[in-house]
Amino acid sequence: MTKNLLALLLILAALLGVLGELNGWLLPTISWPFTLSREFSFLQYPGWYTPWIATGERCYWFGWFCMGLVALCGLILLLRRSDSLRLSPEQQQRLQRFRSIRRGYWSLIILGVLVLLAAADQALVGKRALAVEYEGRWYFPAFTRAVLPGATFGLYGEEARAETDYRALAAEAGLPGRPSVVLMPLVPYDPVGDAAPFPKEALQMQHGVLTNRDGEPYDGLACRLYPDGEVHLRLRYRRGVADGYAQGWARDRREVYTARYESGTVQQEQYAGVGSAADFLSQSDPRQLFRVYYHPAPPLTGGHLLGTNSQGADILAYLYGGLQVNIEAALLYLPIIYAIGLTLGMLMGFLGGRFDLVTQRLIEIISQLPFLFVVMILSDLVPLEYRGFVLVLGLLSLFGWMRMTYLARTAAMREKTRDYVAAARVMGAGPFYILFRHILPNMMGIVVTLVPFSVATVVLSLTSLDYLGFGLPDTYAGWGRLLNDGLSKLSSPWMVSAAFFALVSLLLMVTFIGEAFRESSDPHRRTYYE
Repeated sequence: MTKNLLALLLILAALLGVLGELNGWLLPTISWPFTLSREFSFLQYPGWYTPWIATGERCYWFGWFCMGLVALCGLILLLRRSDSLRLSPEQQQRLQRFRSIRRGYWSLIILGVLVLLAAADQALVGKRALAVEYEGRWYFPAFTRAVLPGATFGLYGEEARAETDYRALAAEAGLPGRPSVVLMPLVPYDPVGDAAPFPKEALQMQHGVLTNRDGEPYDGLACRLYPDGEVHLRLRYRRGVADGYAQGWARDRREVYTARYESGTVQQEQYAGVGSAADFLSQSDPRQLFRVYYHPAPPLTGGHLLGTNSQGADILAYLYGGLQVNIEAALLYLPIIYAIGLTLGMLMGFLGGRFDLVTQRLIEIISQLPFLFVVMILSDLVPLEYRGFVLVLGLLSLFGWMRMTYLARTAAMREKTRDYVAAARVMGAGPFYILFRHILPNMMGIVVTLVPFSVATVVLSLTSLDYLGFGLPDTYAGWGRLLNDGLSKLSSPWMVSAAFFALVSLLLMVTFIGEAFRESSDPHRRTYYE
């Protein structure tokens, strides 16, 4: 029953991916192969999608290949007999041992939940609205590739031509001429490229004294704002009274006003704008003053649970984007290094001779290349538009498969002396059939045990490269970049704390899972954590 359900889900995901691409939908995670194809020209080629859609658009072959592969996996799983997927008694015993190790078992459950949350993508974190109801018609901006301008929802001027600011639209929902319903994601910010406005806190004027939300006289900078939220005047207050220098900005963000206050009275004043100083000061309400938190803003200000970074990005959304990048990297990195490492390693151990000797020398040469220097050189040689996810992942894969070859080589050398291999040879089985049909299944315990540690390796490598500035471009959220940003601004400790907690938590969970896998395969049940 579980097998058939999983098979049907895979087939349904492939069908949704195909329908989404043909209709311009942007589905969470399912549309990711097509999105990746649009970013890199080598994953596409000019041509029509189908004979009946002669649009002349580029064909994103990588996306179609992924959809076909998912559908094929679902069909194979659906057609296979249920008894072929049953676990052997030994495997069932290992599974029971793994469940008894609560640390690793609950880490696997938590990591699975995080993967499902990351798969929700723009349905959970994003600046586009999930649903908008305007004049009796429903729109779903987060789930379409089309960009809806502000004119679609009754906006005028420059806002009508630009993409709709759905956060501002949600604040006006229900007003005359505005949508009646605007449903935003749980975190209404994109991980990158979405600078939030400066958070602000309203201050109160009581009997001529400016007070904060606790009713205490306010000390610090206070701002008067234009009706659109831009800063008009910024004044220095001491014990709730204006005392110090003040600055003022025109609509075009030019500084046109300066003044000096003492005990609430203007001592010096200079104005260099259009009109008189009195007209300029009347453009904002002197009774409405705000404390503005410039980026990076602390947590729990302006609707930002974990605050913002130096670029104004919401840290919670940024951590979510970094989690997605790490999961995507692991899902692509692991098949590459295991396919190369296991294949070469088993061939080295099974064939031996010159092939083993030449391959070992080749691995030794590649392993002596300084990884960081190679990354630095390629960062200078490769144009900026070609630096991205595929390049960084390719570099990590180039150096990541070599460790697996030695383990596979040792296992193959041991297994090829077994009686079942000799029996297979007598029956006429070829080397590749013996390797992948007989020897590889007996190595799965080693492979499964090493998978979590390989995940930790790729996560730590991506974070390290981002921290050093040689990782992914700014269009991707990187935990290492957030760490670098936080360490360069120690006066804002929430940035480095959030990145450090996220990284350490993920690495600990992956390590606990790997240790639990290793211990469940060990008949002596020994572990370093006990």
